Amino acid sequence: MSGGHFVVENKPSPRKPRGTGAKPPAGAPDPSVGTPATDDAAATPDTESPYVTPDEEIPDDTGPSDAVASPEDENDTAEIPTGSPHDTAEIPTSIDVQVPASSPAEDRAVLLARLQLLETENARLRATATVPPPAPVAPRPRRKVGRSTAAVVLILIGALLAPIAVVGSWARGLVVSTDNYVDTVAPIAEDPLVQSAVANRITIAVVDALNVEELTTQATDAVAGLDLPPLVGQAVTSLQAPLQEAITGFIRKNVTKIVSSDAFENVWEEANRAAHEQIVATLRGDPDALAQISDTGTLTLDVTPIIEQVKTSLEEAGFTLVSRIPTINVTFPIASSADLVRLQSAYRLIDIVGGLLPYLSLALLAAGVLAAQHRSRALVVAGLSLAGAMLLLGIALALGRSLYASSLPPTVQRVDTAVAIYDQFVSLLRIELRVGLVLGLLLAIIAFAAGGTTAARQLRASSSHASAWLRSAGDRRGISTGPVGVWLDEQRTLVRVVIIALAALALVLADRLTPAYVVGVFVIALLVLGLVTLLARPRGAVPVEEEEPVLV
Repeated sequence: MSGGHFVVENKPSPRKPRGTGAKPPAGAPDPSVGTPATDDAAATPDTESPYVTPDEEIPDDTGPSDAVASPEDENDTAEIPTGSPHDTAEIPTSIDVQVPASSPAEDRAVLLARLQLLETENARLRATATVPPPAPVAPRPRRKVGRSTAAVVLILIGALLAPIAVVGSWARGLVVSTDNYVDTVAPIAEDPLVQSAVANRITIAVVDALNVEELTTQATDAVAGLDLPPLVGQAVTSLQAPLQEAITGFIRKNVTKIVSSDAFENVWEEANRAAHEQIVATLRGDPDALAQISDTGTLTLDVTPIIEQVKTSLEEAGFTLVSRIPTINVTFPIASSADLVRLQSAYRLIDIVGGLLPYLSLALLAAGVLAAQHRSRALVVAGLSLAGAMLLLGIALALGRSLYASSLPPTVQRVDTAVAIYDQFVSLLRIELRVGLVLGLLLAIIAFAAGGTTAARQLRASSSHASAWLRSAGDRRGISTGPVGVWLDEQRTLVRVVIIALAALALVLADRLTPAYVVGVFVIALLVLGLVTLLARPRGAVPVEEEEPVLV
């Protein structure tokens, strides 16, 4: 007590409650022992209400000295924890009550203060017990912006380099490899437009060598000079033009027959092989190759051997005049020596870049996938990007075909023939871009099926359920893979890796990839994976016996 102020601690009193009457004298027996409690003695104050009326008796469980904290009580006093998020007000830990010393109202004030503290504490405990504290929010993982940016950049660069790599590989195959070049131009000999152009060129050469116009003139003049009636002489002279056309048509017919045969295809291939070998030697700087170019400085495609076969065919048909024909050279210009010398530096660049760019493009795409956080999604994006790049290359080739046809000089009489040759030259390029398109789409499909999307999980779950159903159906009929199936199930990862590696090896070792070959390898690998999944048997799988029907 200090100046009439009492400090009441939130601490239960260790003393027993006192009676309402006066204390018995010393040595007198306690009337409460062995005596039944009366209604007045058993009455207790209403603890639910913070207020007590004067008519109610309040048991004194503390004396006046209990209102003052003793030194021992100060050491035992513990502060009530506060700070609950559900508390609406701070819980008081002590209350100052100003009452007269040693007055009857002192006990009442102390009880009111203690009652208020207890009700506040009960409210706090009820709130804490009924409403659990909110769970701590886990911090969101920080996105690795650097890796995502690097993955996007690498995939973008790899996809942009893909069309250039395909064109470079195609150009390198045409320029460096004679076999690829011959394989490209050999089908040109089978094109009807090209055969018609070659036959027309050879026919004109044979007719000019025979000088059919002079020959027919001499023949008609000799016949007209005979002693013939004037009407007959005029008729013979008028036959000069039809005779010239008949001879030209006869020669054209035999030439067309030779050009349409396998003999012309063989001559065409040999002529192109010789011309390409000379081009490659010139681009490599071989001086002997430059010396073999014609005096006009033009590298030509020589199809002269076909003339000898035409002459033989005409002689066998009874047209012996062809024996008077001297040696005829029929050539088609390809390039000039000046152009070949200028292309020597480009040849070296094509040889180096054309061989490295495809691997560089694939390496950038693979690096972008490995750098991504979600690699399955990155592989889908890489595959679709590759397919889109090949699609753009196909559009560029279609536009280039139109530009090529419109830019031909007026001296070109057969534009359709020139366009047919263009189509044949870029045929291998079209095949390569289609292969790239198919590979990109297949990679996207595989990555999607192996990804973590809901659709992918449902697809794999459906496949697993179908395999389990088929396996159970086989078990019911006594068909089981036994230990082999258990081994396949335990080593399923190894088996899948081996199958995928064999499929990739089949694509890499192929001499020439085509869209049909790529799709075939994919389908075969998919069927083998499905068969392995079907044959795999979990170790804990128990065969389901089919219940026999019960006849009632």
